[in-house]
Amino acid sequence: MAPRTPPPQEVTAWRPTVPGVTEVFHAHFTEYAYPMHVHEAWTLLIVDDGAVRYDLDRHEHGTPDDTVSLLPPHVPHNGSPATPGGFRKRVLYLDGTHLGDELIGPAVDGPDLRDPVLRLRVGQLHTALTRPGEEFEAESRLTLIGDRLRTLLRPRSYGEPARRDPALARRLRELLDERVVEGLSLEAAAATVQAHPAHLVRAFSSAYGIAPHQYLTSRRVDRARRLLLAGSGPAEVAALTGFHDQAHLTRHFKRLVGVTPGRYRVSARRSTEGARPVIVGD
Repeated sequence: MAPRTPPPQEVTAWRPTVPGVTEVFHAHFTEYAYPMHVHEAWTLLIVDDGAVRYDLDRHEHGTPDDTVSLLPPHVPHNGSPATPGGFRKRVLYLDGTHLGDELIGPAVDGPDLRDPVLRLRVGQLHTALTRPGEEFEAESRLTLIGDRLRTLLRPRSYGEPARRDPALARRLRELLDERVVEGLSLEAAAATVQAHPAHLVRAFSSAYGIAPHQYLTSRRVDRARRLLLAGSGPAEVAALTGFHDQAHLTRHFKRLVGVTPGRYRVSARRSTEGARPVIVGD
């Protein structure tokens, strides 16, 4: 009888250029079980398929449904599949930028957080981290995740309602308007306006109904439209408007305008020649 071939394991890992994130780790394990070990960083874990069973501080825990698990640094834990098909997980390893040592105790006591808002935000952050050019969005989402985690772990300390600050929001909008093409990091913006990054994102979103990274992307798309109408090609426009590359421009342009930059440019040229407009889906 031939030996059974072990099932394939899928792993992708990288270190993004986003302050606070030391590693991103995506994996699909069917049978592999982690032995007891520790990490220097915080471990923020979501499971997209299946479930994980693990021991932390000699207590058993699990990751059912929409749980977000936060494992503190230097605390031993293991991990193994809790479902027949194994599990598919996405993990962020975070330094102490957003989570201080005072949260280690609460995280040990309650590492599995059933919070739909947090689960949504962590998923959105993973999506941003897989896309070149979305570092500003990733920073903003990570800041709000840290803020949410502190609220959940220390509700009496962090549970106060968000404070409106229209003057601060206006200062950030002016800063973004000045740097539409060059862009800037959330860390640099917070230092410039002398505000905590989480408060800065919340103040802007509250004042304008849109996140700072969405505002900056909208401004860039507006510039791209003008350049495309003037006859510039998509690759050149991407470079002139602050996008990482043409694919980055195309993704956001189609989402906000409804067509690709190339179709938009062709439709403008046809319109000036008196031809019929290009219909989406043609």
